[in-house]
Amino acid sequence: MPKKLILIDSNALVHRAFHALPPLKSPAGIITNAIYGFSSTLLKMLKDLEPDYIIAAYDLPGPTFRHEAYEKYKIHRAKTPEELSSQIPYTKKVLESFGIPSYEMKGYEADDIIGTLTNKFKKEKDLKIIIVTGDLDTLQLVEGKEVVVYTMKRGLSDTMIYDEEAVKNR
Repeated sequence: MPKKLILIDSNALVHRAFHALPPLKSPAGIITNAIYGFSSTLLKMLKDLEPDYIIAAYDLPGPTFRHEAYEKYKIHRAKTPEELSSQIPYTKKVLESFGIPSYEMKGYEADDIIGTLTNKFKKEKDLKIIIVTGDLDTLQLVEGKEVVVYTMKRGLSDTMIYDEEAVKNR
């Protein structure tokens, strides 16, 4: 049975959780809906997938190499609300408490890091790569049953795994 490597697109999960849940606050007044949703998704993923290895990736604020190549890249995308971005450091602490390493790189998005790691590790024998994301652009990385995408169909708890056959049937 192959070992399982989980690659988490943390920004996509945080964004999804933020919009899927009502604004929740801690007793100190800190908005926590994205933190709560991210943590719930992480726990569900750990239970469902039973991974051997996990790596998380984050976007950094600022332009990426795509902005340099195409100045209109994401030009119509709304600015990330402060209520969402303020929760990202807490999600990093959640990962840290689980001993899950997270990576980010100036000029690159989380899905770039995930794509690079997928290309590096898919050559390993007896290793299944499962990309956990809310971003279906990642489906382009799916290969057979060795590289699959675990995503949410609706909300946070209704999940689906896309292997190559599921991508073709989509």
